[in-house]
Amino acid sequence: MTDIGVNLTNDRFNKDLPETLQRAFDLGVHRHIITGTSLSSSQQALELCLNDYLPGTRFATAGFHPHCASENNTQSWQQLAQLWQHPKVVAIGETGLDFNRNFSTPQQQLDSFEKHLIAAVELQLPLFLHERDSADQFLELLQQYRGGLNKAVVHCFTGTQAFLRQLLELDLHIGITGWICDERRGEHLQSAVKLIPNNRLMLETDSPYLLPRDMRPKPKSNRNEPSYLPHIFQRVAHFRGQSVEQLASETESTVDDFFTFN
Repeated sequence: MTDIGVNLTNDRFNKDLPETLQRAFDLGVHRHIITGTSLSSSQQALELCLNDYLPGTRFATAGFHPHCASENNTQSWQQLAQLWQHPKVVAIGETGLDFNRNFSTPQQQLDSFEKHLIAAVELQLPLFLHERDSADQFLELLQQYRGGLNKAVVHCFTGTQAFLRQLLELDLHIGITGWICDERRGEHLQSAVKLIPNNRLMLETDSPYLLPRDMRPKPKSNRNEPSYLPHIFQRVAHFRGQSVEQLASETESTVDDFFTFN
């Protein structure tokens, strides 16, 4: 299993990262894609890949999360662009729009998102996308560039079935997290996940966020971690009417087709 979205640069992993990754590896999570959300976290993500004590198991994305769009200036963009040249950096992002909290203004987010889209067209690297409370604007901007893009995944999808159908019509991939395990907020995903074609679905933890609420026994810490990915696989397989083995085989094929691992 591959965890396509894990925030290993988060300081909640500082004290026990090797042990955390070993636990995941022992449970069959053999590969992690570390999410870059700013210039500094993208640089740190690449450093973690280069200090890989289990060779070939870590890769990274590099980009400005919409929360960090205000940090996207000429100098920081030039430094970020250098990261995309490294073979361990397998996607541009995390980028997109998040109008829920507006830590960066909507216009800053739109400008930053468009710069990422243009770069993805030029470099033909996959896009790692984020969307929250901005579906119309997200789709409008994405549609302008979709014809020139290689591949794109909307990670941590939590939207409606109608929005999901629009994303699939654009031939996008979908990342599902432990949000689907939340009986308060994730119930709609439990039926929507059946709509995702086998070759467009990938799974992730988004650690240390989004601890699956239905884990039993409940973890003592509220920190999510990659070793909980098998639980997400079990729940997604259940809602799709598949075996875990079949789902794991299909998603690994999808991951290998979507990303280029060197």
